[in-house]
Amino acid sequence: MLTPATAETVLRRARQGGADFAELYLERWRRRTLRTIDGEVEDAVSAIEQGAGLRLFFGTDVVYAYTNDLSDSALGELTDTLVRLRGSGDGSGNGSVDARGAGGLDLRRQSARGLHAPSVAFEQQPKRWRLERLRELDAGARIDPAVKQVEGRLLEWEQDVVVVNSEGDWVEDRRVRTRCAASVIASDADQTQTAFVGPGLSVGLEFFDRYPAATIGATAAQRALTNLRAKPAPAGTMPVVIGSGFGGVIFHEALGHLVETTMVARRASVLSDKLGERIASNVVSYVDDGTTPNGWGSSEYDDEGMPTQRTVLIDKGVLTSYMVDRWGALKTGYARTGSGRRENYTYAPTSRMRNTFILPGEVADPQELFQGIGFGLYAKAMGGGQVKPGSGEYNFAVTEGYIIRDGELAEPVRSALLVGKGPDTIQKVDAVAGDLATEPGMCGSMSGSVPVEVGQPHLRVSELVVGGEA
Repeated sequence: MLTPATAETVLRRARQGGADFAELYLERWRRRTLRTIDGEVEDAVSAIEQGAGLRLFFGTDVVYAYTNDLSDSALGELTDTLVRLRGSGDGSGNGSVDARGAGGLDLRRQSARGLHAPSVAFEQQPKRWRLERLRELDAGARIDPAVKQVEGRLLEWEQDVVVVNSEGDWVEDRRVRTRCAASVIASDADQTQTAFVGPGLSVGLEFFDRYPAATIGATAAQRALTNLRAKPAPAGTMPVVIGSGFGGVIFHEALGHLVETTMVARRASVLSDKLGERIASNVVSYVDDGTTPNGWGSSEYDDEGMPTQRTVLIDKGVLTSYMVDRWGALKTGYARTGSGRRENYTYAPTSRMRNTFILPGEVADPQELFQGIGFGLYAKAMGGGQVKPGSGEYNFAVTEGYIIRDGELAEPVRSALLVGKGPDTIQKVDAVAGDLATEPGMCGSMSGSVPVEVGQPHLRVSELVVGGEA
């Protein structure tokens, strides 16, 4: 996608135009989606896209532009445009890059080691094989006549990334991800309920060895049927046990974003300037890890060319780190954490979560969390919600819930909402089990939508507002 001569010339021209730092980002995407409804093909889409983005720093001021034309002339024009936009230099390149290069820049080339490389490449199986997997998903979901519609979706993507900057870094990374999802509609004479299940990993088609398609369909169907037969959820303040896995979406949205320097550096987070302070109960340790083997949000390098790492954000209730990108480091003085991410080349990177989860606690059996609760809610599975930026105020839907009565699980309930404020809720976590699980999702923010994992073990919140129909 790029020659050293072109890279050197672009970066030299940017520096001559007054930039303190210049970064060139290139990528090539290959994406495939196969979607079925009731076992029949609805969509089959393949796409390839590529492009480049150039980011220039003038102190802590940043300008960014992008193009899908990777020719020397286009990259030269991109550079001159940014220099003129900033009002520095004369922008005299006239949109032409000297292919002989600038010289003088000692490029240090680093390539991904294949830590998350697939063992079964996409090209090893034909399209018919993929359709068979989605039909297995459909068959797995047909566990009851009340299941009326099953949608299956298989997503595959390969992304090649090159990051070159004026400090001499030349970094290459390759990301391969697979996700398979089931959406099920169940209905009877009175109502209709839906459910979604969609595991994903940074792997190839060996994904189905870990997540059989029929099991994905059956899990979604069972959740829809449970809600179909459930009673309306009660409302009030009560103890809540939140399930492992996607239960972590609450703390991702209502806490994780508050410790990204995207917000911290602007003093837009209630957790700005709180390093070293106790912000959670002492049973909570919270980690963001870009190195999780084959994690949905993993990569060997971030989108600024820095190796990813494991960052302990909260250690036994104490805030120990933020997630820091290059701009955030300049603004705050904190060390970078390999957290610079972007959806694609049309976005400049910002500090973002990768795989974020609460560490396992000391409660051996999750069933112990129910003990001592006279009346409460077990939020086994969580869905989407809303969060107020800066404060962490949230409301999230419970997609599968049960009443806890006298320390035991009782009847299922539907349409429950959990309402609270992230920094308050995490202080009310009084017990954490040891059964850590993570699940994939897509997180949207200033730099677009990126793949992330959220997770936690089962945990208990001593007091939480529950919104319900009853």
